[in-house]
Amino acid sequence: MPSKRNTYGSKKILVLMLTALLLNASDEALTLDKALDILKSQNLEIKASSLEIEATKAELETVSGMKWGKLDFIQDFANSDDAGNVFGFKLTSREATFGDFGALEFMSSQTATGFPNSAYTTPPQDLNYPDARNFFQTKLKYELPIFTGFQISSYTNIMKSMTKMKNLEHKQVIDEKIYQIRKSFYDMALLRESTKHLHIILANIDTLEKMTQEMIAVGYAKKVDLLEVQAKKGNVYRLLSQMESNQKLLYHYISFLLNTNVTNIDTPFDTMELPIITNDDVLHSNLDIQKASTGLEIRKNMVDVSEASYYPMIGAFAEIATADNSFLGDASDHMAYTVGARLTWNIFNGGIDSAKVEKSRIDYLKTQTQVQLAKKGIALQVDKIRTEIQSLDVEIESLEKELALANEIYANYEGRYREKLSSMSDVIIKQSEQIQKILQLQMVKNKRNERIFALEKLANGGK
Repeated sequence: MPSKRNTYGSKKILVLMLTALLLNASDEALTLDKALDILKSQNLEIKASSLEIEATKAELETVSGMKWGKLDFIQDFANSDDAGNVFGFKLTSREATFGDFGALEFMSSQTATGFPNSAYTTPPQDLNYPDARNFFQTKLKYELPIFTGFQISSYTNIMKSMTKMKNLEHKQVIDEKIYQIRKSFYDMALLRESTKHLHIILANIDTLEKMTQEMIAVGYAKKVDLLEVQAKKGNVYRLLSQMESNQKLLYHYISFLLNTNVTNIDTPFDTMELPIITNDDVLHSNLDIQKASTGLEIRKNMVDVSEASYYPMIGAFAEIATADNSFLGDASDHMAYTVGARLTWNIFNGGIDSAKVEKSRIDYLKTQTQVQLAKKGIALQVDKIRTEIQSLDVEIESLEKELALANEIYANYEGRYREKLSSMSDVIIKQSEQIQKILQLQMVKNKRNERIFALEKLANGGK
């Protein structure tokens, strides 16, 4: 049967191979779906969050194991000439004799008339000044909590809730990273769309520049007209350079999120569809509300923990031991056992326990209020985001019409300039209005996408 280490190593190699295939096979552009698959397996923050879950599970096992008690193996070694220790060593190893009490000295003081008074008052040398003795004791001791006032079960429930909390936090990390990667893809789509519009404008400027040069050659235009066209061309090149830099930054950020180098992506449509999500859906699936509810469960169990002080604590123990002046000497003959139980019940401690219980109850009520407040706050955010998206939809529709109009006006003014019915300054102004509408439309679409992402994050329903 393969070891866990080998299995883990094989899985890791497989993930790396799949990642390489996803990124490099046939030099295809990375799609959003493939990027999400890589994100879940390669993102470092997600990996760190997974380890936190494992650590919490280990703590849960630690608390759950308390109900089974503990078994200790104890090996003692000592050497002493202390009278109490030496006599205790002998007694523990079942080797104590009357001689240890000075019986030989007592009997040797007997006379024909009996025992003198000094025999009863003289401290025996053998008892008070024994020779040094080694002591080896081998012991197995088992302790079991029988009743802890529901303390162990309450702590176990708390750790289960903590594990649930860590899982929710882990999902929140995943959702946050998914939000960031999706937003990056849609930001890239908007940049590419705006870049495409600017390239169209640049092509128009090239045409205008060529036409102006021809008109200058025949005396129908001035050199200043050409300078205006070239200045506007330089301005468009500057905007294109900025967008190219922004795309590079996005590639760096996407590579950071995926923990691998990305140089080409396949972008989705630049405008997102509004998801069909009701307020009830959001309140049911929102992770912050779920975390708050889990925190409420923890507070409830903390009340149970504090109330455990009202109950008696009952525990049982059993041990078996052997002792001698040498290691395991006459082990079976010197064997001894002890079994027992203990009940501890705090009757009075100045009202401290009741104060702790009251504080736990207040904390529970406070958390209960915070959960209700969180639900109302989330519902308010959802309504606010929906209103903002509706307003942005109207603004996008208006800007798209304004851009179409700006395109028509520019084309009209370009024709008018060709016929000497308008100046180059008029043409350049209309072209500036074109560019302004393109950038405005990009910003509003970007803001609308961001608001949709925010709505999906609240519902935790987005991929």
